[in-house]
Amino acid sequence: MQPIIIVLIILVVLVFIALIKTIQVIPQASAAIVERFGRYTRTLNAGLNIVVPFIDSIRNRIDLREQVVPFPPQPVITQDNLVVNIDTVIYYQVTDARAATYEVASYIQAIEQLTVTTLRNIIGGMDLERTLTSREEINAALRGVLDEATGKWGIRVNRVELKAIEPPTSIQDSMEKQMRADRDKRAAILTAEGIRQSAILTAEGEKQSAILRAEGEAKAAALRAEGEAQAIRTVFESIHAGDADQKLLAYQYLQMLPKIAEGDANKLWIVPSEIGDALKGLSGAMGNFNPMAGMGGGSGSGSSGKSGGGNGTERREQPPID
Repeated sequence: MQPIIIVLIILVVLVFIALIKTIQVIPQASAAIVERFGRYTRTLNAGLNIVVPFIDSIRNRIDLREQVVPFPPQPVITQDNLVVNIDTVIYYQVTDARAATYEVASYIQAIEQLTVTTLRNIIGGMDLERTLTSREEINAALRGVLDEATGKWGIRVNRVELKAIEPPTSIQDSMEKQMRADRDKRAAILTAEGIRQSAILTAEGEKQSAILRAEGEAKAAALRAEGEAQAIRTVFESIHAGDADQKLLAYQYLQMLPKIAEGDANKLWIVPSEIGDALKGLSGAMGNFNPMAGMGGGSGSGSSGKSGGGNGTERREQPPID
C-alpha cells in the first residue's frame, strides 16, 4: 500500500505543478514571449492565458509602459575643440515585444550607445555657443535618428532631453565674466537712456511752461490794455456827455496834484498850457464868489439888495460852492 500512496502523492504534485504551469496571468501593460522547444510560438497579452505545461515556456516578460532612462555624462568635442559633458534622458516605449526580444540582445545598452555616437556627430558640427543655445535642435536631431534606428527593434523613442551641458571650468569662468560685462554694459546704456529721456522731458516741460506763461502774460496785457482803453473811453464819453468847461477841468487837476506828488521819483511835473488858462478863470471865479469883495466903509441894507454907496452897483448873494 505504501508504494501506491507514494505514487498517488507524486501524481497529485505533478498535476498541481502542471496546473500552475498551464495557467499564466499577465499583468496589465505587460507582455510575455512563449517558446515551444526553444522556438517562438506566440506573445501572451494581459489577462489569463493557458499554455501547454512542460512544452511551452515563458522566455521573457516585457513592460509595455513608457520608460525613462537617464544616461551618465558623456564627453563630447565641439567644432571649436572644446570638451563638454552632456547628460541625456531618453523616453522610450516597447511597441513590439517579439522584436525587442529577438532583434537585439539588450535594447537599453543599444539605445545608450546609439545616443552617444549620434550626439557626438551632432555636437561635432557645432561650436560651443551654438551648442549651449540649440538644445531644441539637438533634441529633435537625436530623436529622429534614434526613432529610425530603434524602429526595427520594436522600440519607439518618444522624447530625448539634454539634462545638462557642462563646459570646462575655465570656459565657465570666461563666460561668467563676459555675461557680467554684458550686463554692466546694458545697465549703463539703460541708465544713460533714462537720463537722456528725463532731460528731454524736463526741457519739453520747461518749454511748454514758458509758452503757456508767455501766452498768459500776453493775454493779461491785452485784457489790461483793453480795460484801460475802455476806462478812458468811458471817461471821455462821460466828460463829453456832461459838457464840462475849463473851470471843472482845472478843479479836477487840482484834486489830482497830491496823488501825482506822492511818488519819490516825481521830480518834474508837466503842466499843459490849457491848465494855466483854466486856473486863471477858476481864480477869477473864486474872487467873484468872495463875500468880502466890494465892501467899503458903509454897510449895505439886508433885504433890499441895494448898496449903500452912490455908485449904483447892484450886488447879489451867490450860493456857496461845495
